[in-house]
Parts: sequence; structure tokens; C-alpha cells
Amino acid sequence: MVIGAGPNGLVAANLLADAGWSVEVLEEQPEPGGAVRHDREVDPEFVSDLFSSFYPLAAASPVLAGLRLEDHGLRWSHAPSVLAHPLTDGSCAILDRDVDVTAQSLDAFAKGDGDAWRRLHDVWQDLCPDIVDALFTPFPPVRATARLARRLRAAGGLRMARSLALPVRRMGEEEFSGDGGRLLLAGNALHADLAPESAGSGGFGWLMAMLGQTYGFPVPVGGAGALIQALTRRLESRGGRVRCGQRVNQIVVAGGRAVGVRTASGDMVAARRAVLADVSVPALYGELVDADHLPSQLMDDLRRFQWDFATLKVDWALDAPVPWQAPQAARAGTVHLADGMDELTRFAAQIAMRQVPDRPFLLFGQMTTSDPSRSPQGTESAWAYTHIPHEVRSDAGDEGITGSWDATEQERMADRIERQVERFAPGFRSQIRARRVLAPPTLQALDDNLRNGAINGGTTALHQQLFFRPVPGTGRPETPVAGLFLASASAHPGGGVHGAPGANAARAALRRHPPGLVRAQQLLMNRDRTGRKR
Repeated sequence: MVIGAGPNGLVAANLLADAGWSVEVLEEQPEPGGAVRHDREVDPEFVSDLFSSFYPLAAASPVLAGLRLEDHGLRWSHAPSVLAHPLTDGSCAILDRDVDVTAQSLDAFAKGDGDAWRRLHDVWQDLCPDIVDALFTPFPPVRATARLARRLRAAGGLRMARSLALPVRRMGEEEFSGDGGRLLLAGNALHADLAPESAGSGGFGWLMAMLGQTYGFPVPVGGAGALIQALTRRLESRGGRVRCGQRVNQIVVAGGRAVGVRTASGDMVAARRAVLADVSVPALYGELVDADHLPSQLMDDLRRFQWDFATLKVDWALDAPVPWQAPQAARAGTVHLADGMDELTRFAAQIAMRQVPDRPFLLFGQMTTSDPSRSPQGTESAWAYTHIPHEVRSDAGDEGITGSWDATEQERMADRIERQVERFAPGFRSQIRARRVLAPPTLQALDDNLRNGAINGGTTALHQQLFFRPVPGTGRPETPVAGLFLASASAHPGGGVHGAPGANAARAALRRHPPGLVRAQQLLMNRDRTGRKR
């Protein structure tokens, strides 16, 4: 039994089906996908991704590669350039899959910064195989970590480890003379909830930038949901089943073991071997499993669990491409919008003070640039999201936004986001045919794992990673309840569409029930039913 048909739940279900298990996935929403879905609700001619859009971690993931989803209809598409960070003076840093193009872009900010980028890329090429192995295998990744330690020593040892632990502002200052390279790192760190001054944000920004350098930021042809369609088709071809519109209200525990689930309609669905939960940790331990079945220390630690930033997103149907002041930005799938490092720091500080930012840092997606099938020729399907505090104390923009996110506040924030885009693309608003605002309550209503619009299953900060994720002393998919496994982004290695939490949970379940044991149990059950071996 798998709770939740997001990418992690579907990856887990596929791996269990590959091992010969009978698998059923229960999903609350009317369609599978979790935070990987698309629709045509903004404009019938435009495909809009509801949540996530670009998938560098999916491209790098050996978990997804092993499922051979291309055999089930998945195709990937790339924008001409991976990422752009324009400034209001017309300059622009470019991340391109051709490292020389990236380097040339950074040399325009400061001579020699291109070579500095190549040095960081050389280190990445040396470390990449073991970093990827460590990211996508169960914690602790002993062999990958040992190999990585050896490679780190060859790459400068403690000096390199120090660099990766730095705040991204400091790392950028040490590596680059100009703003271009610094902004590529810092903008990528803010894909999560890591401020420029946060410890470890340098390593995360470097990781995301190098993933883009190597794999790009690809998108599924036709819409984000194409990835889910391929996972679902693969599962069904192996006998698995996905049932939508089935909210799970309780995980049933008997004798210290998870034995099934109870749905909102009152149905009890038994699970003979395991229950895998693609749900957030607060939902699993705070709602689905009765506290009587859990250690008191776990419940105490759960009160310290920290969500990542809340999110607000705007989707647009544009009558023409975005009129960027920096023309290089027109070729990028992802565009970061903040006018320099200080503006990024200011944005993060306002969130820390629980203020709605007045000049929000935007991740802007040009989807038709990335996949021409997303809208009619000569138009653009676009979106932008920004982070906001979970609890709003005040509005730095002096427009009275309180965090209620009613219709008026949603429109005010969408207008503020559009004014931010206009700073870098004068005339942008004249291209808008239609827009849609997805505020935190809406995001959560569409996917309960996105609690108040948090998109990473919990903070990416160091204090909630590795053996601190989701709470201290864990780091693995096993739970205190036998037969129950955590398979969501709240588990190691965390957020992003890569399937690792689901794969780790499936492997943990299979270790408890190896294929030979499963087959023996099946034969015994058949004998019990018929009196003879089948």
C-alpha cells in the first residue's frame, strides 16, 4: 500500500511491482502527480505546469534512469540556454550546457571569472559520480561517502569541504571578481530556502548550478504531468493500480505493525507487507499515525520540524515572448530576477522578519522557450514564483498584505510580481492575455504535502539534512512502526523530483521481505487456500 501518487510514491510503487509485489496506490486528488501536474486552466491554448516545471535532478537521477520511462512515452526538451540572471543595467549572466558559453558570459562581468567557473566545473566533474551516488542512495551512503572523501582529498581536501560549507555570498566573493558567477550560485541556492548568508548555501548553489551545467534544466514534452503519466503507465503494465479520490485518514497499527489504512469514506484497506507513505512528516506522525504508537522523543522532535519558505506562484498566457532588456535572457528556460546580491539578501532578510517582500526574488519560467508544444507559435506560457513567510507580521511593500491571501491580497501580490518582472522586461504587462494566482492555501488544497505552500518537504538548511532529516537521529525511511516507511521529500535526500525518497523506502521494505521470502509466502498462502501448491 502506497499513500500518495506523487513522483516518490509512484517510484516506490514501480520498484515494488518490479520485485513481484502487488501494489495499490491511494491518492487524495482526482488525478495522480502530487506537485508534478499540468493543465490548461489559464488559457485553453496554453499548457501550464501547476507546481514544478524544470527537472535537473530528474535528469541526473539514476533512480529514474533505471525505470526507462522513455519506453512509456516520456520525452525531454531543453531551452537553448539553461538559466539567465539579468540585471537592470542590461547585463546578464548565462548558465549554458556548454561550459565555454557560461564562462564567456561571466568574463563579461570580470575578466578571469570564466576560468574561475571552469575550475569549479573541473572539481564537479571529479566529484560528480560520487555526489550523485551519495544523493540517491539510502542514508548513510557509506561506499559513496568513502569514495567522495578520497576524491575530495585529491581536489584539495579540507579546503574544498570548507568552500562547500560556506554561505553562498562568501563563496562567490572568494571565487569571482564580478557579479555574474556570484549571482548564478546565489540564485540557485534560493531555489531552496537558503539565504545568501546561510551556512552550506554555497555548496547547494554550486550543486544546482553544476547540475544545470551538466544536465540542463529539462522539461517533459507536453507538460510536467507527462512524467507522471509515464510512471503510471509503467506501474499499470506491471499490475499495479492507482486509485484517485481516495483520501487516507488513518494508518491502522496492530501489534506494533502497520497493517493497512482507513480512508475518509471509512473503508479499511489491508496491507500484507508494508505501507509506504508519500506524505509530509507532520502529516504522517501528527495525523495518520496515532501518537500512542510513537516514541515521545519523536513527537517532541516533531514540534521542532521546520518547513521551508511558503510560496506564491503566478501563471501567465502571454501573447508574445517576454521583452527582456537583456536579450540573452530570451533563450533561457529559467530566469532569476533580483538586481544584485544585496537585493537577494534584502529579500531573504524580509522573509526572516516575517515581512512580505517589496521586491520579491523571482524564479521565472519560460515554458514555450523550453518546449514549443506548450503554446501557439509566437506566444509564451510563463510563470513566476516567489517565497514568502508562513506567518506574516507586516508588508514591506506598504500595501496592507496580511497573509490572509484572500482574492484581494492575491491580486496585489501578483501585481507586485509583475512590477518586478517589468524592471527587467519593460512592456511585459502589455503581453499578458490571462493570468492565474496560486497562493499558499491554494497550493496546499491541490497537494496537501505543500503545507502552506512549502515545496521542499522541509527546510534545506543544514540542521535538517542527512541524519537530522526529518528529525535528529533518523535519515532513513524506516519508522518506529514496523512495516511503515516514509517515502516523501521530508525524508533524505529531500525535495526535488528525483524519486530517491520513494526508491529508498521501497528498498527498505524489500529488505524486510526479500523476493525469495515473498515468493515463499505466496506459495504458502496458495497452499492454505487450495490445499495444494499452485
